Amino acid sequence: MAEEMKLKAVEESVTAEVFDDDASSEQADAALGRGSPEEKHLLENRWTFWFDNPSGKSRQVAWGSSIRPIHTFATVEDFWGVYNNVRHPSKLVVGADFHCFKYSIAPKWEDPICANGGKWTISCPKGKADTWWLYTLLAMIGEQFEHGDYICGAVVNVRAKQEKISIWTQKGSDETAQVSIGKQWKEFLDYKETIGFILHDDAKKHDRFAKSKYQV
Repeated sequence: MAEEMKLKAVEESVTAEVFDDDASSEQADAALGRGSPEEKHLLENRWTFWFDNPSGKSRQVAWGSSIRPIHTFATVEDFWGVYNNVRHPSKLVVGADFHCFKYSIAPKWEDPICANGGKWTISCPKGKADTWWLYTLLAMIGEQFEHGDYICGAVVNVRAKQEKISIWTQKGSDETAQVSIGKQWKEFLDYKETIGFILHDDAKKHDRFAKSKYQV
């Protein structure tokens, strides 16, 4: 009960930051699963949306400490209820990160499942982030990847120059699975440029100078 009350409080605190200005309180309630029950279609996995707002951060705050869960969904209808009422990447504040991860996996390097993995990243040309973010989410929650069990989640990073989207995976040493995920992702997005896979361990050691372990 205490955990449910805590999650509800967090959901309410991020509503104004994440939900579109045009969404009514009734729409927000429905998006967060508070509406009337109806027949729904279960997804293979449960997923959680997370939001990281840079506002008010200090340089002393540890990375990842401000990431907050928004809502966990397990059906097609609940996904669309949330997605249709939240701000898409093009409407988020610069510096924000919006995540969608499998339930019980936190979008942090330190998470036990993420720890031995890495991420594929694409850079979005102007005007593409909203569409590519949606396509990535649909492929992911719709279990379209051959090695979907390796996928932890995805994140869109909103930055001043351009947006980036990443797919986080586990077991980064499994080249066959990782390369398959990278290739399929490019196919889903019709992405023509080369993309790289960077291990989380390398990213922690070398930051932006980390080199790709795989490329497709």
